[in-house]
Amino acid sequence: MDGDRNTSRPSDSARWDLNGHPVGAGRWERMRQRLSGRGSGGAPLGVDDADLIVVAESDDETVASSAVLDESAWRAGDDVVLRHMLRVPAAQADDAVATAALDGYQRLDDDALGRTVAGGADDTVVVVLARRQTLDAMHLSQERSRMAGLGARHGGTVLRWQVLQRPEARR
Repeated sequence: MDGDRNTSRPSDSARWDLNGHPVGAGRWERMRQRLSGRGSGGAPLGVDDADLIVVAESDDETVASSAVLDESAWRAGDDVVLRHMLRVPAAQADDAVATAALDGYQRLDDDALGRTVAGGADDTVVVVLARRQTLDAMHLSQERSRMAGLGARHGGTVLRWQVLQRPEARR
């Protein structure tokens, strides 16, 4: 295991860079937030914020991340919540969540999504994992691959991924 990686559960205010490492707001970001009116009054994104909207998503594992992002309402440069939905055997769900937590992902429950995510036949469950991060097409592809590997190692599959941001007026 990497000795310099933080393996504790991230807080809702944790922000992750393009490579999945936790980062704090730098001087430039704090100044930009103050000038844009999002200074101390603008709360950072939380993975289960009720005001987040889906700006890009796909359930097709063959479509390129860049193609989905190009045709979406995603705003480059703004933080996002990246959410993945995996179907795994119920006996493997806790292990899958623990492994994803090493990279800062948090498990969301059905209530946080505002709807029920149906499980599957054969004693499988849907696990929803999310984290706040900065995003671009290359790193979205990297995260999709990471989740595909996680699902496969735990006997499951990826059902869908979503990129969420606050509505334009609320930024």
